[in-house]
Amino acid sequence: MSTMLDDNLTIAQETPLQDDIRVLVKALNEYMIPLTPREFQFQLTVEQMAEPTVTLFVARDGKGRAVGMGALKQHDDSLGEVKRMYTLPEMRGKRLGSMLLGHIEALARDKGLKLLALETGEAPGFEEAWRLYERNGFTTRGAFHDYPDSGYSRFYEKKLT
Repeated sequence: MSTMLDDNLTIAQETPLQDDIRVLVKALNEYMIPLTPREFQFQLTVEQMAEPTVTLFVARDGKGRAVGMGALKQHDDSLGEVKRMYTLPEMRGKRLGSMLLGHIEALARDKGLKLLALETGEAPGFEEAWRLYERNGFTTRGAFHDYPDSGYSRFYEKKLT
């Protein structure tokens, strides 16, 4: 399933085991690693993103270049988690993050999940992420799944029912 967007952007489900996805993951990690102590970062590798419980959406420009990504990790029959949200800096401000979240939410609804949750950083540098999630109907919540309540994470949820 692929969706054509403005500026010849497309979003489709893809395998993370591609060189250009590895480049996006590397860029995301390079941005995030300095912001929070390493032991409080919960980043999926591309190999973990290739597991059957994870679906990756990739945004590509008109030339086929990967410019953004976001994933849904299904924990059980009711809980899905948003993971690895990232857009290249030059693509920000085009609502691409919201479009990726829309695809993740639609898949979660199709799977019958009742709740989408996510963990992001609680430090300067994460303000754009907070705005993205709040603008798209997510509200803050306490720690979930096996995340520690360390003070270095901010947790969000969106009820789908």
